[in-house]
Amino acid sequence: MRSSRVWHPFTQHALEAPMRRVLKTEGAFLFDEDGRRIFDAISSWWVITHGHRHPVIMNSIRKASDQFDQVIFAEFTHEPAEALAEGLIDLSPRGLQHVFFSDSGSTAVEVAIKMALGTFHNRDIKRNRIVVMEDAYHGDTIGAMSVGARGIFNAPFEPLLFGVERIPFPEAEHEQISLDAFEASCRSGKTAAILIEPLIVGAGGMKPYSPSILHELRAIARRYGCLFIADEVMTGWGRTGTLFACEQADVKPDILCTSKGLTGGSLPLAATLCTEDVFEAHLSQDRRKTFFHSSSYTANPIACAAAVANLSVWNDEPVRARLAALSDMHTHHLRRFAGDPRFANVRKCGTIAALDLNVSSGGYLAEVGPRMRKLFRERGLLIRPLGNVIYLMPPYCTAAAELALAYDAIDEVASEIIRERAP
Repeated sequence: MRSSRVWHPFTQHALEAPMRRVLKTEGAFLFDEDGRRIFDAISSWWVITHGHRHPVIMNSIRKASDQFDQVIFAEFTHEPAEALAEGLIDLSPRGLQHVFFSDSGSTAVEVAIKMALGTFHNRDIKRNRIVVMEDAYHGDTIGAMSVGARGIFNAPFEPLLFGVERIPFPEAEHEQISLDAFEASCRSGKTAAILIEPLIVGAGGMKPYSPSILHELRAIARRYGCLFIADEVMTGWGRTGTLFACEQADVKPDILCTSKGLTGGSLPLAATLCTEDVFEAHLSQDRRKTFFHSSSYTANPIACAAAVANLSVWNDEPVRARLAALSDMHTHHLRRFAGDPRFANVRKCGTIAALDLNVSSGGYLAEVGPRMRKLFRERGLLIRPLGNVIYLMPPYCTAAAELALAYDAIDEVASEIIRERAP
């Protein structure tokens, strides 16, 4: 294995073996330098939706690269961005009227926070509190870390993080506690916005909650004039069973963040959508009320073209039927683990399935996490447990046989881990 100068994300290089090189991707698979075909059971960190190298999206990238590279977006616009903005507004929850482009999920969230605070600042209303949910994850930039769960991920950066108010995760049969906590915050008159991962907390443990709770949180926000920000970076583009998770609760957010599956996973791109009211709060003859945010690669034309092609896939192909089929397959396979003492909290949200391995020590740093990951890779599977939480989030092109092999591997790996840890 050749040495590498690359510093990989979320990787403790003192403990990890050298990275294997991927030579090709196709459909639901990665092909590495050892000639192994690896089932991408987590969609390469939740970004690949229809499958790797979907031909419609790849063709659009090739075509766009014949015409564009990067165009300064503070001075010009271009057709891929205009078409994408129109398409996103058509597909998104009603009321969202403007689209601000950025580069990643973290930046989409940062943009949303700045939009919310700017809305009240420009109107000379003293509201600057952001409310978030416990265990949430919204990204790894400073602002996104500030609104995420505090812990090992951001402890070294604590002096840089701003304070937020946290409401409890709405545990089953105790949801009212969360609703009451949010309403109490709103009553203070200081809350500018609530920022929520709709229907499921992702990196915080793949924890789903009821659409009715999402709906009620939105109702409370509206009642007190608090902006509602939906972080659909992970939940959007079909992961929860609908194009956007908000649809299942009939929630129309004031601001919506999207990335990951926006281009079908092919290229980095993000968008933050907002209502006319949020946009108009920044519309003024006074230049001091300008929305001061940008990045060098805002609305890259090639990435926008890929996203426009992704919209056409959603419009022209039976994507929703694929979502339903994948969800049904998860339901079928999860039945085998119901009541299994090796597991706890067997659950599903649309195309996402998760279950907790019953071990004495859980959490993200649980030793079983890296061990399970190694055992899955030996079986030709890319599955990255969140500590003791095993989850599957495969591309929508996944065949029944491929998913069955993943569940068989979960069964085998769980048994092997239990045997290894037996006295």
